[in-house]
Amino acid sequence: MGEAIINTAIASLRKDPNRRGELADEDFYGRRVEILKEMENGWSYVRTQYGYPGYTESRNLITEERKVGDWERAFKKLVINPFADILEAPSVRGVKIITLCKGALLSVLEAADLQGYVKIGLCDGETGFIKEGFLSEYKTGYTMEKEEELRYDIIQAACSYMGCQYRWGGKSPLGLDCSGLTFMAYQLNGITIYRDASIKEGYPVKAIPKDRKKTGDLLFFGGHVAIYLGEEKYIHSTARNGSDGVVINSLNPEDFLYREDLARRLEEVGSIFC
Repeated sequence: MGEAIINTAIASLRKDPNRRGELADEDFYGRRVEILKEMENGWSYVRTQYGYPGYTESRNLITEERKVGDWERAFKKLVINPFADILEAPSVRGVKIITLCKGALLSVLEAADLQGYVKIGLCDGETGFIKEGFLSEYKTGYTMEKEEELRYDIIQAACSYMGCQYRWGGKSPLGLDCSGLTFMAYQLNGITIYRDASIKEGYPVKAIPKDRKKTGDLLFFGGHVAIYLGEEKYIHSTARNGSDGVVINSLNPEDFLYREDLARRLEEVGSIFC
């Protein structure tokens, strides 16, 4: 039915078109979605750029063709700070327009001033200001030329969520599930992997022998996924009592971080470096 741009900080994608519907996924400000069906109750059935469907409130979307086109052509950067205010003026006293989170996209209009504020464009046509240090390169692809560097960057992205709470269907610093963490660690580096905790054809992750796992690869535990850190340790988002979010655990029985329940369930290892 057409393209749209998310115009809210975090757009909930639910399995049913109502606010009590199970949270299936989240997507962020400035991201493009495809509208598959418009519902009569103020909801739209959409599909994300990475192929994940869900219902979101129509008021979360910009559908005007001109604005969508302008946004697609704009030079954009990625919000990398966990949370960042967009202000009406380049000052700490500036009135807040909206607070965005890591993963949002903004159009950059001018270079930073002496105080480090960048003038940005919002997808509804408004302008505002944000600290330059809260933005990073918006990567839409990747290269294997510097494999070790890319593996390191994936791990660093995952570790930036340390301590975040577990949220079923979540993908933001407010809370994320296991595949939300792995997806974001890769997406922030320009790599689109499957959103759920499995290997799916059509995405770059392929199964490899378990004994060939390296840092940045994915560990699949049957309905659960983690990122391998090396030395038998991994980072994941877990709802287990006592963890309740993004933590580091180990496959090594001699390590105090050992999770026996997961170590026994390790089914396969996935990698984009094949």
